[in-house]
Amino acid sequence: MKNILITGGAGFIGSNLALKLNSLGYSVTVLDHLSEQIHGSNSENSPLYQSVLGKVNFIKGDVTCREDVEKSIQNQDVIIHLAAETGTGQSMYEIEKYSRVNVYGTALILDVLVNQKNAVKKFILASSRAVYGEGKYQKGNFEAVYPESRSVASMQQGKFEMTDENGEILQALATDENSKLHPTSYYGLTKLQQEQMVKLVCKSIGVKYVILRYQNVFGVGQSLLNPYTGILSIFSTQILNAKNLNIFEDGLMTRDFINIEDTVEATIKSLELESANNEIINVGSGIATDVLTIANILVHSYAKNISIDISGDYRV
Repeated sequence: MKNILITGGAGFIGSNLALKLNSLGYSVTVLDHLSEQIHGSNSENSPLYQSVLGKVNFIKGDVTCREDVEKSIQNQDVIIHLAAETGTGQSMYEIEKYSRVNVYGTALILDVLVNQKNAVKKFILASSRAVYGEGKYQKGNFEAVYPESRSVASMQQGKFEMTDENGEILQALATDENSKLHPTSYYGLTKLQQEQMVKLVCKSIGVKYVILRYQNVFGVGQSLLNPYTGILSIFSTQILNAKNLNIFEDGLMTRDFINIEDTVEATIKSLELESANNEIINVGSGIATDVLTIANILVHSYAKNISIDISGDYRV
């Protein structure tokens, strides 16, 4: 399986993956429409785009355009589907856009696979931790529970911990692949829809699939201009502009951060390993790191004299 199509292959994860696959001798085709949010207003000069230019077969196109999808799938052995609108907060007020790109775009790729002669043997989908919603918690020494989002009233009172219906504080657990799926953002909902479509259709046509639920990916080359790439980019931009950091809530909310190099390695293993067929796999470090720790690490690393303010602000 040497011919690989990467949708969204000029993005942060996609470009790193494309270059690594290229170095391993794969023939890589990238389908990407060079979104302004990711590549800036002058997308042709985007560092991410420039990094793959001349090293891959680049098709400037859109996963929501049948002609572009049909063209890009020709002679491909594997599809790695990364193209998507991302950002949990942004998704809640751009619902039509997220549906069109994430849901319809995936449906169109699958429709072409079903109805057009092709050589695709494997489909790898980039999903997200967002399908788990608030994640997995433990109630005392008892069973795992999956709470809904916290109420505005609680956060107004400075109560940021997850609690049960009786107000008892819950203990966060690592969220494994068998955890309950209950997205709390429209983005998470679209990723879950993608997963379900890929599983159903790929099984029906005999194409092997792997679904990778990426955690918080970071690393060299990540945009500092896109506000939806996560707190590492947001904090870095503020620090480099000598602005004090405003830490939301109590700063103790935890995330799993995984380096781009490890993310690429996991994705390639899902391509190459025979055992990675019809699987759903979390891609993370398995280590919980709180936001306040991240802020302190960045301030120290940039060696900037700024303050870290725990404000109690919150996002609904």
